[in-house]
Amino acid sequence: MRVRLKSVDEHLREKSKNPRFKELMELEEEKARIASLIVKYRADHHLNQGQLAKKVGVTQQYISKIEEGDFSNLATLHKILWALGYHVGLRAFPLDSSAKRALQKAA
Repeated sequence: MRVRLKSVDEHLREKSKNPRFKELMELEEEKARIASLIVKYRADHHLNQGQLAKKVGVTQQYISKIEEGDFSNLATLHKILWALGYHVGLRAFPLDSSAKRALQKAA
């Protein structure tokens, strides 16, 4: 008997039908986009993590964590992005009806 393995893309398409998974995946994609902005800024300005950290007033370790997509503090992320010429936008909006149903099923 031969088992067909799914490709990563097929698996993600299937999982993305779940509204909660889709939301989390979109959040991770945005975090990766923000991290790449910071890495690009450093590269464009010939800065290492320590130099950027000194410029924005945080530790090198925090820059490293943010570049890995680990945003533990929104205020500090805002401070870093502000120094690089960006701002953080945060919004909350109601779930659509299919997401609400999925949430109720999961509970």
